[in-house]
Amino acid sequence: MSLDITFLGTGSAYPSPSRGASALVLRREGQCWLFDCGEGTQTQLMRSHLRAARITKIFITHLHGDHFFGLPGLLCTLSLQSNPDPSKAPVDIYGPLGLRSFLWRSLELSHAQLPFPYAVHELVPTRDQCPAEEFRDFSGLDRDGAAPQGPPGRILHLDPGEDSYLLLEDEQLVLRAFRLFHRVPSFGFVLEEKPRPGKLNVHKLKDLG
Repeated sequence: MSLDITFLGTGSAYPSPSRGASALVLRREGQCWLFDCGEGTQTQLMRSHLRAARITKIFITHLHGDHFFGLPGLLCTLSLQSNPDPSKAPVDIYGPLGLRSFLWRSLELSHAQLPFPYAVHELVPTRDQCPAEEFRDFSGLDRDGAAPQGPPGRILHLDPGEDSYLLLEDEQLVLRAFRLFHRVPSFGFVLEEKPRPGKLNVHKLKDLG
């Protein structure tokens, strides 16, 4: 499995002329997976060798603005580079509880129309992930039925046995999220390649003694 990592931004709090806010791209088999999307991420993408249209998954570590304020703008930029295709697989977005409401309301208020589907998969934090006075329960957002057109997606809870959240698994890898401890609920992501059986030429070994 070929993996390639590009740092688009390593700045903290706000972007600067010489360094973008948090954003990292992992390339895997022609796909791009974006981790965090601070302000200026789409500009940094234009300066890189990467193609924003290849982004298929987005992972947000936590809901501090320097890690996700660039996300609505990036999705709108992707919409300008995409042709309507209802059969296209959705862009999967993973992040803390509350991210779905933020994205839906941002796009709704700005009258943005995305020609591609997207899904928001929310990680439910535990109360010990941040100081008690900083913890906010976003589980009741939009329960009044005000967001019937909101994007689909899963609600993911911590697996106590694994102490992690299973995000996806295929024949090559397992991707999990785990809890980080910060001023607000935060998550790290671990991509683990599955063991691959090697190929052994028994006849060649016997010939070599």
